[in-house]
Amino acid sequence: MENRKIHTFHIPVLGLAFSIDTPIRVSRFGISSVISIVDDILIEHMRKHYSILYGEQYSPITVRDNDHRARRITEYLNLVQRIVEKQIAAVKASAFEKGTDIVKYFEMLADQSPLKALYRRMMQTDDAEKRLSLQNELRSNVIAGDINVNIMTKVDKTNTGKNKEPLPPEFSDALSSLRGFARSELNSSVILSAGLNPRLFSYIGQCPEFLPDAEGNFRKKVTLKVSDYRSAYIQGKVLAKKGIWCSEFRIESGLNCGGHVFATDGYLLGPILEEFKSKKQILLDELCDLYDTALHLKGISVPRSALQFQITVQGGIGTANEDRFLREHYCVDGTGWGSPFLLVPDATNVDDDTRTMLAHGRREDFYLSNASPLGIPFNNFRGTSSEEQIQFRVENGTPGSLCTKKFLISNTEFTEVPICTASKEYQAAKIEQLKNSGLSPGELSAKIEKVVEKACLCEDLAAPALINSNALARQKKRAAAVCPGPNLAYFSKIVSLEEMVGHIYGRVQLLSAEHRPNMFIQELRLYVEYLRNELQEKLETLTTKEQHYLNTFKTNLLEGIEYYKSLIPKLKEETEQYREIMRRELLEFEQQLLNIVVPGAALEPVMVENVHVH
Repeated sequence: MENRKIHTFHIPVLGLAFSIDTPIRVSRFGISSVISIVDDILIEHMRKHYSILYGEQYSPITVRDNDHRARRITEYLNLVQRIVEKQIAAVKASAFEKGTDIVKYFEMLADQSPLKALYRRMMQTDDAEKRLSLQNELRSNVIAGDINVNIMTKVDKTNTGKNKEPLPPEFSDALSSLRGFARSELNSSVILSAGLNPRLFSYIGQCPEFLPDAEGNFRKKVTLKVSDYRSAYIQGKVLAKKGIWCSEFRIESGLNCGGHVFATDGYLLGPILEEFKSKKQILLDELCDLYDTALHLKGISVPRSALQFQITVQGGIGTANEDRFLREHYCVDGTGWGSPFLLVPDATNVDDDTRTMLAHGRREDFYLSNASPLGIPFNNFRGTSSEEQIQFRVENGTPGSLCTKKFLISNTEFTEVPICTASKEYQAAKIEQLKNSGLSPGELSAKIEKVVEKACLCEDLAAPALINSNALARQKKRAAAVCPGPNLAYFSKIVSLEEMVGHIYGRVQLLSAEHRPNMFIQELRLYVEYLRNELQEKLETLTTKEQHYLNTFKTNLLEGIEYYKSLIPKLKEETEQYREIMRRELLEFEQQLLNIVVPGAALEPVMVENVHVH
């Protein structure tokens, strides 16, 4: 059966460790969240930790066991499911008294929620019999938030067996992760991020767990995380042709989010949402046609009316007004609040040192880096123990990390077998090559700096959960990395789950006193900076293709600014002063863009009536 949602927001995947056990922390309050299932080694650590904590028998699954990666994932997800089921039973059995979980459950709901209204009726009645009846009705409506999982499709190395020969494709990292989820007892979604992976998409098409029942309900669902309409259209069609329905398109801002970022061609979030809003029925009809045909070939028939998909949005949301505007103006079905939850110990698995640093972080501490071995821009935070460790190794003449987990190996520049660009092996070879390439001292230093900037994300993004669970108690201290979105700079203290949820629903104000630009302005600023940096880096070697790309990028940003100018009057819940500041900010960024000269064809002035929404 389809799960009901009692909250309008969800907690997206947060790194490898930060949301690894978030469902155990928040699902009993009806809040949906996402576990990364990339790191089966971390997952096995957490399975042992929570088995002991909840008095369950633990039998290790070792690398010598057949299909160990998928089995580890399945067993951990089943454990999380059992724990949450026990928690829900305890919530239902608890008394309606101050401080109990059942009271927290209903107090945290949005004020507009029908269940919140029912709860208030119960609290206000003096009739004991009526009060008991309403309490029983409330208890029957207590449901858990979804326990969803995330697979980053690009993290999909081919694995080898005991004889070092490649294993069949179904034992690759991404396919094993998918199989681990498919075999679990969860009734939830796998969120696929980072784009199209043909062999993964084909494999999903072979998994019966993702097929609907006769009424069109799914036990296992697919969600696509996308940065624009075109990506949703292409990937949704690929899946539909394979007989897989996309139950949700999760739109994420290209740059105004945490972790790896995938900059669009200058298309901004507002125009992207406008396109989804205007073309939703077209997309639904096309996907239904393809899906009906694919199911017919499988001998399956479901009512077309049962085939719907949700559209949600995440990345940079910071106020209740922004959240409400996204849901009401663009008609999205929900929102994702990610990085702010890094400041909520009740919700995320962050070590104390890192969480304290984030709470005191300034805007300049949040930056876009080249730290990821995948070569994808990565939102980073200055001063972490991971960054300190990288610098220590460089100063001691031993740059790079020991590559033990090998999830991000991809480079074959110096080896036949792929290695990681954050590894000692790669960095030593690359630095030696650069030293012998006749570069000037300044050029050599700059290029070496880019090489050694790579962080061991496999280890450092997993470290916080291992530190907190004492899995490394008898080992040397580990370095922790964190990957927050830049929006977190405007949140400045560690808070409770109730406080953060209250902020999302407008009951509490958690933003720091300084002016925070509208989320659309913040994203625009990031894109202008990105364009300026790309141009500066490539100017001397700019190809015709790159010229065209950067000119298109600039044009799309200017069109986006015109769109936002027309949107300002619709921000009716904001003050006139707020709207006026936003107007001025748009004009300032417009002037900055006009002052950026991109080689190639001159750009025509952009008029609002000519805005093309991609």
